[in-house]
Order: sequence, then structure tokens, then C-alpha cells
Amino acid sequence: MKITDENDRKSYKDVWILAEINDGEIHSVTYELLGIANELAGASGCEVAAVCLSSHVTKEMTDSLIYGGADKVITVTDEKLAAFNDELECNILQRLVGKYKPEILLGAATNRGRALMPRLAGTLHAGLTADCTELSIDPDNGDLLQTRPAFGGNIMATIRSGEFRPQMATVRPKVMRALTPDNTRRGTVISESAEPSDSAGIKEIIETVKRSEATASLADAKIIVAGGRAMGGPEGFRLLEKLASLIGGAVGASRPAVDSGWIDYAHQIGQTGQTVQADLYISCGISGQIQHLVGMQSAGTIVAIDKDDTTPMMNLADVAVKGDLFEIIPLLIEELENMKKEG
Repeated sequence: MKITDENDRKSYKDVWILAEINDGEIHSVTYELLGIANELAGASGCEVAAVCLSSHVTKEMTDSLIYGGADKVITVTDEKLAAFNDELECNILQRLVGKYKPEILLGAATNRGRALMPRLAGTLHAGLTADCTELSIDPDNGDLLQTRPAFGGNIMATIRSGEFRPQMATVRPKVMRALTPDNTRRGTVISESAEPSDSAGIKEIIETVKRSEATASLADAKIIVAGGRAMGGPEGFRLLEKLASLIGGAVGASRPAVDSGWIDYAHQIGQTGQTVQADLYISCGISGQIQHLVGMQSAGTIVAIDKDDTTPMMNLADVAVKGDLFEIIPLLIEELENMKKEG
């Protein structure tokens, strides 16, 4: 909605995040959204609200959102919300935005968020910046500054939508940091209802297909062993799978390896794949172009193995090992197997 004057601008307040609920569970990205929402709210002097659209919302769920950073939780429960329907959720959110007028509205750059948020932005005549890696408040005028990769990841662009409200953005999972839960926090729960007019009946959900186990395990992995073009083929990734299994990790890949058909897309990390936040990221033969780095650069410790010590990944790494990965990785596997035998 276009801002017409300063009074109109001031009528919008608070930072909203859309809670993502799947199979009765709150997706971890919701807490990451609450984390960045608290930073934005602190800079602009407003509150944080989490919006839950689901067939069933429990007190444990609303308490969890409050402990995670929400000052208010707005719930809409209806059996029609059991399966994700962007048409229905968009219509509900359009009404809620009109009623409460949030200044900022954040969603997750998941399959669900990527279907819902653009539709909602179009309905509200608001701007939307997708796949943000950084969000902040302009201290001069209070606008939301939305940073994301552009031109194939070759530059980082900062975008604003100063003349429209709400300011909308999606954030990739594992990019922002969740707050430490605080069970002493108190908040308000506001119950809203779905209305018959929310269901236009244009779309019918026939079947919901869950994401692959590989995708799920990679997103939650604390240790990731990732390979690039230098792995040379599927056999190279079998080597990485063996290493990953010995250290309790998951296998990831760069886009060139996936495009070559050496490993499934579910393992792809980067701008066009997943964003991960592992404690330990072991890069094997990945040069480290910006398109890949945006998906893993927030890892706790980065170890890179490559013959070329001038690559971006080797420069980024906490530990850079120069050498032939087909000599180094088998030695690592052998040592780990010996340690395992010795208990």
C-alpha cells in the first residue's frame, strides 16, 4: 500500500514474522525470523508479532514463540489450514494486515514462503525483496534496508521500499541467528478467525509431497562435508559420503557438481540451493564463488582442501589444506577408522 503522507507512514508499526508450521511443528526458521525481527524492532522502537496460520495451535506453540522473541502471537486456526494453500493464507493475511497495519512483514524463503509472500505482496501492492542475507533499519528515516545477492551473486544489493507498507522480505533458513529461548518472557496471544470469504475456491490441494530426507538432514547438520567440481564424478562423492559417515556429518555439493549429475540437487548449497549453518564445514575442491559462499559462509569453522591456495574458499577458510584431496581424504578416513577401532 502506498504511503500518502507522514501521518499515513506513522500509522504502520511493529515487525511481523510469519511462523512456518509443518505437521504441527514450528519450523526452526521461524525462530531465526524472530531473532532478526527483534533487532529491527529494537532499532525502530516497536514490538514483534508472530502470525500463526494452522489447523491447530497449542499453548506450547504460542509460549515457544514468545520465549523465542515474540511480544504478540496472532493465531488463526481452521481445518482448512491443515494443508498449505497460498490462496487461502494470502486472503487471511490481507485482512490482518489491513486491520493491524504492520510496518515490516518477514517470511521464510522456503517453498512455502516463496509461494505465499510474492502473492501477498502483489495483493497488498507492496514491494518484496526475496532471499535476503542481511536486514537493518536506516537510522535517518526508519526504512528497512534489505540486502541480497544480485546479478548472479556477483554483487550484494541493498534495496528499500520507502513509499510502500508493509515493507516485505523473505529470509533464507540458516542465515539469521535465533535468540536464546527465555521462558521468563511474557507476551499477548490474539485469536483471529478465518472467514468464508477467505476461500475463493480457485485452488484445491490434492496432495502434499514432503521434501527429501537428504534435504532435511543437510539443513540440520552440524557437520557438512561438501564437494565441488574437483571431485571428478560420482565416485568422488562416494569418498565424501564415507568421510561424512565417520564424523556424523552430511554431504553437500556446489552447483557445478549437481549440474554434472554427480549428486542429487537436494545436496546443493548456495544461492540456488540451500543455506546451511553448520558448526564445521569441510570444503573439498570447491573454489568458493559468491553464489556458493552465500549458502555456507556463516559456518562456525571452515576447513578447505584444494590444490589451489588462491581460491576464495581457501582464503575464507579457518584451516586451509593445500594438496591433492584424493590423497588427503583417504588418509583422513584411514586415521578416523583407526581411532574408531581403538575406541
